[in-house]
Amino acid sequence: MKYNFLGNTGLVVSELCFGAMTFGGKGYWEAIGKVQQKEVNDLMKVVVDSGINFLDTANVYSFGESEKLLGQSIKDLGFNRHDLVIATKVRGRMGEGVNNAGLSRYHIFQSVDESLQRLQLDHIDVLYVHGVDPKTPVEEIVRSLNDIVLTGKVRYIAICNWPAWMVMKAIGIAEKNGWHKFAGLQYFYSLSGRDIEREILPLAADQNLAVMPWSPLAGGFLSGKFTRDKEKAGDSRRDAFDFPPINKEKAYDIIDVIAEIGKQHNVSVAEIALAWVRQQKGVTSTIIGAKNIDQLHANIKSTEVQLSADDLKKIDEISALPKEYPGWMVERQSADREINK
Repeated sequence: MKYNFLGNTGLVVSELCFGAMTFGGKGYWEAIGKVQQKEVNDLMKVVVDSGINFLDTANVYSFGESEKLLGQSIKDLGFNRHDLVIATKVRGRMGEGVNNAGLSRYHIFQSVDESLQRLQLDHIDVLYVHGVDPKTPVEEIVRSLNDIVLTGKVRYIAICNWPAWMVMKAIGIAEKNGWHKFAGLQYFYSLSGRDIEREILPLAADQNLAVMPWSPLAGGFLSGKFTRDKEKAGDSRRDAFDFPPINKEKAYDIIDVIAEIGKQHNVSVAEIALAWVRQQKGVTSTIIGAKNIDQLHANIKSTEVQLSADDLKKIDEISALPKEYPGWMVERQSADREINK
C-alpha cells in the first residue's frame, strides 16, 4: 500500500480509502449492502492489515447504522484510533424534523454531535459536506464549518458533489476571513464518468486539494459482471439501484477494451478500472467498498496493477470525454503560447 499527502494538510492517507456504504442495509440502502457487525469486523481486519488507514462513511448511510457499525468495529478489534483517518459527512436528511437536513449551522453542529456518538469517537478527522444546500448561503456554510473545526470535534473539512464555481467561492470566502479552508474533494470519477476532468480536477490542481474518487467502478457496472449480453448481474447493486447514471453503450465499449487489457495483465476488469482511476493525475485516495472478503481482496489487489503508457492510451481513446466549449476554445487559443515543443 502506498500513501499520499491529503492536499496541503501534511496528513498522510493510503492510496485506497475503504468506504462503509455497504454497512447496515437499513431502508433503501439495503440495495447497496446490508453487512452486519460480524462481517463488518471481518472486512475491517483485512482493511487495516492491508495498510489502508483511511475510512469513509456518512451519517445518511443506512440512516446512522453505517457509522454505528464502523465505530463498534474499531472498538471490537482494538484498533489504535490514532492510526486511522476517519471521514464522515453532513447534509442529508436524518429525520422528519424540518431542520433535520441541509447545511445550516444548526444541522451541521447537531449532526457532528450525533455522528460522534454513533462512531464512539471524540473527533472526526475529515468532515465532508455531502452536497449542495441551495437555501443556506455559502458564507454561512463556510463560517459554520470553520467554527466546528475550532471546537476540536473536526480536524479537516472537505466537499462532495459541489460545482466548481461554488467550491472556488467557498475557498475565496475562507481566505478573505482567515477561516479554515477545504482540504479535499470527493467526487464520482470512473472510466464511464470522467466529468470532473472538465472543471473539478483543474481546480484541485490549482488549489492543491486532495481528490477522493467515489464509485470508481460506476456502481458496479465496471465490475466485469455486466456485458451487452448480460444486462443484469444477479448479485450487483446495479440490479436494484441503477446509480450513478452513465452512458451504458459507451460503458460496454470501455468494458470490451479493459477486458482485453485485463487478460494481458491476468487480472479482472474491475482491477483494471480501479488501477486506471488510481493512476490518474491528482487522485489522492480511491474509495472502494465491499460486501464480502473476496470483493475486498480483489479491490486491494488492484494496487499491484501498473498500467503501461500503451494501456492508458487505449483506455483513454475509448473513454475520453467529448470536447465541450469553452474547453476546446481554451485549448485552441493556448497553442500560440507554447514555445518549447
